[in-house]
Amino acid sequence: MLQTWKRDWLSNIRGDLLAGLVVALALIPEAIAFSIIAGVDPKVGLYASFCIAITIAFTGGRPGMISAATGAMALLMVTLVKTHGLEYLLAATVLTGLLQIIAGYLKLGQFMRFVSRSVITGFVNALAILIFLAQLPELIQVSRYVYLLTAAGLGIIYLFPYVPGLGKLIPSPLVCILVLTAISIGLGLDIRTVGDLGELPNTLPVFLWPDVPLTLETLIIILPYSLGLAAVGLLESLMTATIVDDLTDTPSDKNRECKGQGIANIGAGLLGGMAGCAMIGQSVINVKSGGRGRLSCLAAGVFLLVLMLFLGNWLKQIPMAALVAVMIMVSIGTFSWSSIYNLKKHPLSANIVMLATVATVVITHNLAIGVFVGVLLGSLFFANKVGYFMRVDVVNHPSPASCTYQVIGQVFFTSADQFITAFDFKQAVERVTIDLSAAHFWDVTAVAALDKVVMKFRREGVQVDIIGMNAASATLVDRFGEHHKSDTTQLLTDH
Repeated sequence: MLQTWKRDWLSNIRGDLLAGLVVALALIPEAIAFSIIAGVDPKVGLYASFCIAITIAFTGGRPGMISAATGAMALLMVTLVKTHGLEYLLAATVLTGLLQIIAGYLKLGQFMRFVSRSVITGFVNALAILIFLAQLPELIQVSRYVYLLTAAGLGIIYLFPYVPGLGKLIPSPLVCILVLTAISIGLGLDIRTVGDLGELPNTLPVFLWPDVPLTLETLIIILPYSLGLAAVGLLESLMTATIVDDLTDTPSDKNRECKGQGIANIGAGLLGGMAGCAMIGQSVINVKSGGRGRLSCLAAGVFLLVLMLFLGNWLKQIPMAALVAVMIMVSIGTFSWSSIYNLKKHPLSANIVMLATVATVVITHNLAIGVFVGVLLGSLFFANKVGYFMRVDVVNHPSPASCTYQVIGQVFFTSADQFITAFDFKQAVERVTIDLSAAHFWDVTAVAALDKVVMKFRREGVQVDIIGMNAASATLVDRFGEHHKSDTTQLLTDH
């Protein structure tokens, strides 16, 4: 226990603190932008980011992962805010947290194993594209100074790590922000800054229960939104946790992450913030800047609060070009460039799943829908592929009046028709043995197929013996099968 605590909090103090500062600077414009998307005051997103980052540092299951207000969640809030106002959004945020805690205790995090590598790759690529597209408004119809600063920022980000000594000590995104801010202020450039996005809060958030009536009507209003927020938040958080697992080559507790996200969202709702979840962009910034432990997320939240309250006037002068350069770096680093080369190597089905996930997310701007499409396609391709591995062989029998069929493989809804057509019902035999020792029946469709085969043979006056059925298949057949029920068999035969 003590060793785990030291590893998560004290093993990388300098790296975590510096990475947390970089993340805090990048969180500010994003939190403001997400607040605008949701139709609420900028302080709602900023308070949420501060609260969620600090809370998840203690309660989350993935050290080094950053959680805060996100665009995916903000998109789901728009209608609720327009129709019922901020207080109902805060109540929905609290209910979202409760639902996520329940999901954690139900161990729903284990369902991540149903998400294939192709879906994760598509998710990552789509998010990288969305991050890049989100920067375009800051690069369209602007002065040439914006382009020069953005290019200079990218140069600093990618070249500063090669500076002897300092390059390994200070995260290059932090250097980029500081240098470009100094240049912008020093030259008095008339370009867009963080202050142009909205007012920064200058007071601490206040604990306050949402001002809504505690009635069934209120529950009916907020429950659909809370269910959507809980699902999208957990999906994005668990996907991001999987990606950070790969980046750091360390495991994480997905069910604890579900509970942690829930606790963080309850806290955010009670402090006047909107619901949030893990952020892949900020998590990549954190990892790339040297953040590994829980201290980096805690530092991001604390620095965000300090920057808002005490350094607001300086923060307002940070040029958006500097943050655009950082986010472009995130986009480039997030995109799986090997997936382009792998299009030639990977199976067509895997490529279709990956590209469908990318296209759906980019078109809908909804990560949950994209992942759902990817998982659905992947499941269909898998079921179709497994179905082809089922075959029925005719085994030579010493007696011409008898015949043995050996079934090999998985029998379920995609292979049921193939199973039926493999038998010769017009063969002149008196006895048929169906050997299932190398087969498995998975669903009621497979059981119905077995019923059909047995019934057809019996109509031809052939005695059917079934041997070798494993216990799981036998349980399914006993429960849902009809051929072994004499009354039903007679009825079907007479019919």
